[in-house]
Parts: sequence; C-alpha cells; structure tokens
Amino acid sequence: MEYDQLAQRVRAFRKLKGFTQQELAERLEVSVAVLGSLERGTRKPDPKLLERISETLGISYKELTADSRR
Repeated sequence: MEYDQLAQRVRAFRKLKGFTQQELAERLEVSVAVLGSLERGTRKPDPKLLERISETLGISYKELTADSRR
C-alpha cells in the first residue's frame, strides 16, 4: 500500500470517529506533528503505531490498512 492511501484512511477514520488530530495524538501519546505527517503521507508508518491507532479508533488493523486499489 502506498503511504498516501494509508494516510487518507487514517484521516478518514479519525474524522468518522469524531477525533481531532490533537485528541487522537494525545490518546496515542505522540505529537500532533507525528500524526499530521502520517496523515499527509510524508512519514513511513510504524506498524506498532498503526496497531495503536486501530485500537484507539475501534477498528481492526486490517480495516485500517486495507488496500483500496482493488
């Protein structure tokens, strides 16, 4: 999966679940800059961070990282 597709999914699920970047970053114990760069696709996603994001958003890891190019 390309980073930009993953970035869009992270941002979309965050908004769908009603979190601001600040709120989600605080729950994940990362800076807003880290989350922002992940959502822009400029940061290589760490699988452990993606797991924490999926858990915090209440979705599966597979759902978060699903390849939408099918």
